[in-house]
Order: sequence, then C-alpha cells, then structure tokens
Amino acid sequence: MSAPITVILADDHAMLRATLANCLDNAPDMKVVASVGDAEAALAEALKLKPDVVVLDIDMPGLVSFDAARRLRARCPEIRIVFLSAFFHDRYIEQALAVQASGYVTKNEPPASLLDAIRSAVSGACYYSPEVLSRIVVTPQGAMLPSSRRSRASTLTQRELEVLRYLARGLAKKEIASLMHISVNTVNRHSDSLMAKLDIHDRVQLAGFAIREGLAEP
Repeated sequence: MSAPITVILADDHAMLRATLANCLDNAPDMKVVASVGDAEAALAEALKLKPDVVVLDIDMPGLVSFDAARRLRARCPEIRIVFLSAFFHDRYIEQALAVQASGYVTKNEPPASLLDAIRSAVSGACYYSPEVLSRIVVTPQGAMLPSSRRSRASTLTQRELEVLRYLARGLAKKEIASLMHISVNTVNRHSDSLMAKLDIHDRVQLAGFAIREGLAEP
C-alpha cells in the first residue's frame, strides 16, 4: 500500500478546520500532519514537515496567505498549494494563479471537493471550483484571467499587492515590514510605487480600492 498523502491544513475558523481535518483523516489515502490557524504557522510547519500539500484559507489574520505561498514555493517548490476561500474575486484568483497554486476550492463546495483538489494536486493537475473555473481561461500556457477582467491592480507587482492588502487592513508600516521580513524603507518604496501606479495618494482611498478589487474584505 502506498504512503498516504500528507497535508497541512490552515484555516482561522477552528470548527471548520476541525471538520475538514476529520474529513481528510478519514480518507484512506490522506493524513493531516498539522492543523493551524494562520498562514505564518502553516509556512513554519510546511518547512519543517515537508508535506505533499498545504491547504491555505485565503482570509486569515496575520501573514497574507499569498505571501506565505510565494515563500513556500521559493523554498520548497515540490510542495503543492491549494487555496480555500468563501470568496472568488478576480484578484484572489489572479494571485492564486501567480503563485502557481494547484487548486482553488470555494467553501460552498462539499468537503469531497477538497479531497479531489488535493488528489489532483499530487497528480500534477489543478482543481478549480466551478465558480473559479467560470472566471478563467485555460490555455496550453496555463490558466489566466481574461484580459477584459484585468484592472489597474494587474499593473502591481506581487510585493505591491501584498503591501496594499496590509495597508487596507490598517497595519502600520513597521508591522508590515515585520510580517513581510523586509525593511520599513522597502515597505515605503512599495507603498510609493503602488500609489503612483494607481494614482491614489490617500490611505483611506487605498483601502477602498483594495476592497472594491477584492483584495481585502470590508
């Protein structure tokens, strides 16, 4: 019998996390090796345990899940990443595709869909919930958002998007620097760049833009 698929599960809702962990552990071909409540803990556990798949809820406090995924991809490219979210904004989808996630599962799907996504990820394929699949196009070069859906946010780099999300949450630049493991000067540089690209020079307006674009929740 082959070894089970090892999974790290990260979701800040304890009851949902416990339900999903139980579902995964009951699958004969899977084993949850860690269950955590934020992306920073998921990243730390993944670097230590080297699971086959990391399942990340998108909307968790602290470190942005896309940032955690980018760091994990850089250090352990063999680990597959599946995103889980109640939302399927274009910007969320765009960032998930940018970090080469192997799946994007919406929370209105049954738990069996997450099992399918994990199995697909391990096999080298990708799984997208129907709501997500309806918003992307799949080409020989990979999945992407149609150009008609791209907005000013598409001009931002991944680092600028991360800074924007933290600014929209109301975090101070020193806090952002700590979470992103960069200097305050670098945060300032990213902040100045995204403001110039978006032609927005007020933090309140930046937060409003991030919410409208689905980069932050109101």
